[in-house]
Amino acid sequence: MLRMTPKAVEKVKEILEMQDPKPAGLRIAVVGGGCSGFQYSMAFENNPQLLDKTYNYDGLKVFIDQASMLYLDGAEVDYVETLEGSGFKFTNPNVRTTCGCGQSFGA
Repeated sequence: MLRMTPKAVEKVKEILEMQDPKPAGLRIAVVGGGCSGFQYSMAFENNPQLLDKTYNYDGLKVFIDQASMLYLDGAEVDYVETLEGSGFKFTNPNVRTTCGCGQSFGA
């Protein structure tokens, strides 16, 4: 199962409320690309797919497709704010290698 920290949930809900029309929820996926083979994708979703796994985090619906779930099981999504910037951070025990820029991974 994917875990989302309260801070990440709060930030997604804040951004979600600014959307018009309001999406059904958030899709988190693993897609091919980057230096190491895979990248994380986060996007608002209006029409979840039939085979999506749906999670509910304090009223926030998160949709994950079956293929992505293989790579996201046990992962955590947090929202961090540092002097260098802010954004969502994935901590994933399934990652075996990462690229130098930190934007992609291998599993």
